[in-house]
Amino acid sequence: MPTAQGGTLYRGREGMWSWVAHRVTGFAIFFFLLVHVTDTALVRVSPEAYNAVIGTYQTPIMGIGEVGLVAAIVFHAFNGIRIILVDFLANGPRYQKVMLWVVLGLSVVTMAGFLPRHLMNVFGGH
Repeated sequence: MPTAQGGTLYRGREGMWSWVAHRVTGFAIFFFLLVHVTDTALVRVSPEAYNAVIGTYQTPIMGIGEVGLVAAIVFHAFNGIRIILVDFLANGPRYQKVMLWVVLGLSVVTMAGFLPRHLMNVFGGH
């Protein structure tokens, strides 16, 4: 969609970066699900191997990784709703930039509710 400046609506702007972030978070979530299904399947093959894998997940580094995973899921979910609204509302493209800021704000608020409790659990404040 050409703009008055002769560029496109998304190239190098917020829309492009939300598109990139949506693809990256989608890939990360897919990769997690692939690993999750694989490690869960281990319980049927070897309960000892399953327990060993689960033991590696109960480390602070993996706890920080879980923060990244939850952040990816939260952004991907809210941005997916934004994409639906941009596609199906008559004025969606006009408000896509504002909706991106709403997505980012909702993501920050959601993570602010998740982080304290999760980090207490990760770092021993059960």
